[in-house]
Amino acid sequence: MPRLSWPAAWAAAGAAALALLAANVAAPPVLAGSTAQMHAARMLTTASPTPSPSPGSDLTRPTAPGDLRACPPPPPPSGSFQGVVGLCWTASTDNVGIAEYKVVMLKPNGFFEVASTSQTTAVIPGLVHGRTYTFYVVARDAAGNTSRPSELLSTPAVSGANVTPTPATGDTTPPTKPTGLQPNCVPDFNGTSFCWTQSTDDVGVTGYDVYRRTESGWQRVSNLPGTADTFSETGYSNVPGQQYMYFQPGASYVYFVVAKDAAGNLSLPSDLVTATVPPDYPTHSPSPATCRVEYDTWTWPGGFTASVKITNIGSADIDGWELRFTFPEQGQELTSGHSATWSQSGRDVKAVNAAWNAKIKPGESVQIGFNGTQTGVNPEPRVFTLNLRNCVVS
Repeated sequence: MPRLSWPAAWAAAGAAALALLAANVAAPPVLAGSTAQMHAARMLTTASPTPSPSPGSDLTRPTAPGDLRACPPPPPPSGSFQGVVGLCWTASTDNVGIAEYKVVMLKPNGFFEVASTSQTTAVIPGLVHGRTYTFYVVARDAAGNTSRPSELLSTPAVSGANVTPTPATGDTTPPTKPTGLQPNCVPDFNGTSFCWTQSTDDVGVTGYDVYRRTESGWQRVSNLPGTADTFSETGYSNVPGQQYMYFQPGASYVYFVVAKDAAGNLSLPSDLVTATVPPDYPTHSPSPATCRVEYDTWTWPGGFTASVKITNIGSADIDGWELRFTFPEQGQELTSGHSATWSQSGRDVKAVNAAWNAKIKPGESVQIGFNGTQTGVNPEPRVFTLNLRNCVVS
């Protein structure tokens, strides 16, 4: 069981949260909210402004906040909170001093700051009673150095005085937690990868969000379809003309994945998984290509349609295939496809054969395609692989 605490600071924190509710500036609901609301930080306890230090005067980051836990707040002076999470943690340390702690909460479209405080407690109001929310905390010093994130905490919202459920309409059942995570599921891949056992939902899982731990938080790195069970993120390439470096070869990176449904309900985060970039991507002597890809697009403002023709130019049947390529631009995104099972991870796109077009005899072709969005430029991919072997592009 989580350790419960009733620190004296709750008196001020509870009063501040109650004032927010009375002023109708409670937190936006989990299932809806404008972009401005999603990014708005609610200042429960505000640290005094500090002058900006001279460049390079303090480069030491604080230690990460520890022992993040749920601390149910006491009853407010009058009335009752409906849907409140109280959090406590142990203080960070710094060579100069901690200026503030930022509390960050997982929402359907990523992590967003929901409170800033100089204390080691925070009250997050305006939530749905009984629903589970996920948080982490970072510390910041006066020079702007930010600590590594605390451990993740998932905890249900409670009420301060009376346990009266907040009315909720529609689908409020979240998907089950993704389980069975295994790292490095994609063989001979020049990056990180992992796979998992798919979640279930009373209506249906519509997608998975993948998060990677950074030096100061958790970054959403992929939004996958509800049929996905594998994630891969390109690390580096030794293909001539395609050299790029995202990760350090041989380094390890930590991830988790959450499932979501059409109503915006989020599963509990999966257990953390650590994936390692290969220390040296294997270089093979080129073999004769057995496939040719023709890629054509029709582009309009904000979107495009792509037609992809795969031809077997080898001497043997291709029995089952997986086409891979990488979008040149970050703004290019797959939205739907046909004649294959399509998925996207970062800029990497994958198409897996359907049952009826799995076999391609020598000299024969299959035609597949997809729709996508773009943000002003729509260059064509330059490298295509079929079953991890390079194809001729025409």
